[in-house]
Amino acid sequence: MSFTDFSSAEPAPGAAAAPASSAPRLLVVGCGGIGGIIAAYLFEQGHDVTAFTTNPIIADAINAIGFRVRGEASPGTVGGRAVRELGPDTRPFDYILLATQPPQVEEAARNAVAHLAPTGAMICLQNGLCEERVARIAGPERTFGGIVAWGASMVEPGVYDRTSSGGFVLGRLDGASDPRLDELARILEAIGPTTVTDNLAGARWSKLAINCAISSLGTVGGDRLGVLLRHRFVRRLALEIMTETVQVSRTIGVRLEKVAGTLDLDWIALTDAERSAVGSPGLFAKHALLLAVGARFRRMRSSMLAAIERGRPPAVDFLNGEVIERGATLGIATPINAAVREEVLAIAAGKRKPSLTLLRAFFDRTRELVGASSSIRPPPPATPAEPPATAPHEPAAAPPYEPPTTATSAQADEPGEPSMPAANVQSDLRDA
Repeated sequence: MSFTDFSSAEPAPGAAAAPASSAPRLLVVGCGGIGGIIAAYLFEQGHDVTAFTTNPIIADAINAIGFRVRGEASPGTVGGRAVRELGPDTRPFDYILLATQPPQVEEAARNAVAHLAPTGAMICLQNGLCEERVARIAGPERTFGGIVAWGASMVEPGVYDRTSSGGFVLGRLDGASDPRLDELARILEAIGPTTVTDNLAGARWSKLAINCAISSLGTVGGDRLGVLLRHRFVRRLALEIMTETVQVSRTIGVRLEKVAGTLDLDWIALTDAERSAVGSPGLFAKHALLLAVGARFRRMRSSMLAAIERGRPPAVDFLNGEVIERGATLGIATPINAAVREEVLAIAAGKRKPSLTLLRAFFDRTRELVGASSSIRPPPPATPAEPPATAPHEPAAAPPYEPPTTATSAQADEPGEPSMPAANVQSDLRDA
C-alpha cells in the first residue's frame, strides 16, 4: 500500500477536480458516537460544517448545550448546532460524511445526494463494505471510503465518549489518487492521523475481519472487549471468524493491509495445523496478540449491541452477512460467521439474552463445525518484484508486534493455549 503525501499532491489524470472553494462545506449525517465526535472537532476547528440528525432528542440536546465530548484527547464542550432537515435552498456540500449505522447508510445517501456538489464526494464511515452500496446512489467518482480507527459511543443525547485514539484511512474504490482525498485528509487530521491509501479494498477487508469477530461476539457476550478477550474460548472464536473472512478475501484476490500498520490479518488467520492443534507456538502468539488488543481497547463495546438495546436492527448482515454471501458465491464454507449471525439475529428478536454464559454455550455448540481443515489459500504476494517473505503462518515465526511490556491479570482458562502479558499494542480498531 502506498500513502499519498497530502501536503503536495497533484491531480491524477482523469480524476475529478477538487472543490474550488478554499473553505469546503461539510455535512455530517448522523450524530451518534462517531458522527457526534467528528462534528464536534470540525466545529471546534472553525470549518463550515452542518450536523444533521433525524433524532429530535439528540438535536435538542446539542442545540441547548453543544457537543459534550470526553475521553481520549477530548475537546470538551463545543458550541454547534444540529439540524433535522435540509431545505431546497441549502447550498451544496463538498463533502458529505455518512456517519450512520450500516443499515441506514443507503437511505441516508439517497436523502443527501441532492445536496452534494457536482465535484463533491460522499464518505462512508461505516464498518463493512458500504462503498459499493453508496456508489450506486452517488456514483463511483463521488464515493470515498473512510475507515475509522478509533472508538466512540454516545453516553446520552449530545454527550460523547471517545473510547480510544486513532485516525482515518481514506481511499477510492478504484484505488486512484484524488486531490479531494488529500483535502479531506488535511481536514480530518485534527481528529486523528489520516492517511490516503491506494488499496481501500485491502484495508476494508482487514477491518471487516476484525469487526466480524469483535462486534458480533461483543453482541452475544454482552460486555466490553477487554472483559471478553480475557477468555480463551472467546479469543478462539474470534480467530475462527477472522480466518473465514481472510479466506474469502484471499479467494476474491484482495491484498490485505495491516490495520494501523501493526495487526496483520494474513498472519493471524489460523492454519489448518493450528485449527486442529491443542497448542503450538503460533497459537500462543496469536492468543497473546488478541489479549493485547483487548487490553488496548478494553472499553470498547459492540455498536450492534447498542443498536439492539435501542430497538434498531443490528448491522450483522453488513459484516458477517457479507462474508457468508460472498463465501457462498465462491463455494467457501463460513460456518462460524453463519452461526454467529443467527445468534445475533436471535438476540435482536428477543429470543436470547446476551451474556458470557450464552457465548460459552455458542462456543460449545459450534465445535462440530470446525473439525475439518479449510485448505486456506496463502496470501497473494505484495508485488512480483519483492523477494519471498517468511511464511506468515509458520509457528516459529516471530509475531508482528513488540515484546510485551505491560502485564495484565488475565489468565489462561484452558490448557494448551496460555495467556501471556499483553503489550499496549498500537493498533487502532473501531467497533461502531
